[in-house]
Parts: sequence; C-alpha cells; structure tokens
Amino acid sequence: MQDQPATSTERRAAEAGFTLLEILVVIAILGLLIGLVAPAVLRQLGGARNSIARQSIERLSSVLDIYKLDIGSYPTTEQGLLALVSRPTAGGNWNGPYVKGEQQPLDPWNHPYLYHNPSTRSGHDYDLCSLGANGQPGTTDQAAQICNQ
Repeated sequence: MQDQPATSTERRAAEAGFTLLEILVVIAILGLLIGLVAPAVLRQLGGARNSIARQSIERLSSVLDIYKLDIGSYPTTEQGLLALVSRPTAGGNWNGPYVKGEQQPLDPWNHPYLYHNPSTRSGHDYDLCSLGANGQPGTTDQAAQICNQ
C-alpha cells in the first residue's frame, strides 16, 4: 500500500506549537520591557506617595484648625496628634475624635507625622511634617521631609 499524502489539516496539526527559539525570544523581549518600564513605574509610585503626604498634611492642618476653634489653641507638642483622637486632660470643649482610628495618623510610609507646637519656623503656628520614604531627614527628592505650608 502506498502512503497517502497528508491532508492540510493533518499538516497544520503537526506544525502547531512554538519552537524553543521563539519562546526564548518572547522571554527576552518581556525581560527588556520589564527592565525599561519597572523603574518608571516605581518613580511614579514614589511621587504619588509624596503627593499623598502633602495632601494629608493639608487635611490634618484643617483638622487642627477645627480643633483650635473648639479648644482655643492647637495641641501642645506633648499632646501631639493624639489630641485629635482622644480627649486630652485639659480637653475643655473637645468635640472629637477629629480623625478616624485610635492611634495618631501615619504618613504614606507608615511613619508617624512629626508635630511641634510652637513652630520652629517663622510664620507658622506649628510644624506638621512627614520625614519621607526613609523616615529620617534625607537629601533626595523621595526621602525629603515634607512639612505644612
């Protein structure tokens, strides 16, 4: 008997699939894309956290202003931002809690905000700062201290 020629469907089935070389080329291309895109995405993430920290400081500044309207003064350095969560001993007309939660607010890097009253900067009643990504005074943009205006 003579072998019959394979039909076009049988030939396509035999040729289906990827070669090892094709798979390696795709993996190399994906690796290059990830290598180029990942640093840009991480930079955007760092910038977003800085923006969130600035907005949170502005929001907390507004909350501190409401606290001052109720009590008559901003919380002391010793009371800190916990005065926004629980009634201080000299609470007077405290109408809180002014922020949600049972602990003092944290910045986007999960570090507590620094609060000092009176301010060490001229023209400010108090200092409300985030120390940035590393939680310590830094010199790079993403690690720089962010304070109330």
